[in-house]
Amino acid sequence: ATSACADCKRIVASAVDTFGRIDVLVNNAGTTKFVQHTDMDGLDANDFAKICGVNIVGAFQMVRACRPFLKAASARGGKPAVVNVSSVAGTNGIGSSLAYVASKGGLNSMTIALAKCLGPEGIRVNAVCPGFIEGEWLKKGLGEAVYNGAKAHLESTTPLRAVQTPESVAFTIHFFIEAPNLTGETLILDSGMRLTVA
Repeated sequence: ATSACADCKRIVASAVDTFGRIDVLVNNAGTTKFVQHTDMDGLDANDFAKICGVNIVGAFQMVRACRPFLKAASARGGKPAVVNVSSVAGTNGIGSSLAYVASKGGLNSMTIALAKCLGPEGIRVNAVCPGFIEGEWLKKGLGEAVYNGAKAHLESTTPLRAVQTPESVAFTIHFFIEAPNLTGETLILDSGMRLTVA
């Protein structure tokens, strides 16, 4: 994960060298620090800078670096798309840390602003906001006992009795890539978890 402008430009240049064009950007880089929200001493300014640097600034830098190539794709008659992988943390205030929540809320707002900015150039910008995604990354961050307990709870209380999988997130990203007239949306992907919170 990176937020450095030079790194982002290098990544984009490598993609263009390899494929000759860019039609889609998926901003999937992200980072966090697992800290209880009540533990305000567990985060400092450096933590906020690192997390927001990757989760917001990094996404912006990638969009900026890809913009001319996405604009060229539109000029060729294509429907270029940016999909930001965000989180329900940015919509419900529940997440791995206060800094993570803030970063994903910022990414959601930036998604809307970018959709307004880039829409006239034919570039669509949307965000997918997954809830609990099963996998080793979350298990390592939460610890196995907390991870298993949270997963079991969600699989028994959400309307769809499910958590997210990497495949369900990928399906939603693909939906945004293919939907030609959809922009500025932040789609919550949580099996209805938000419907169970009073």
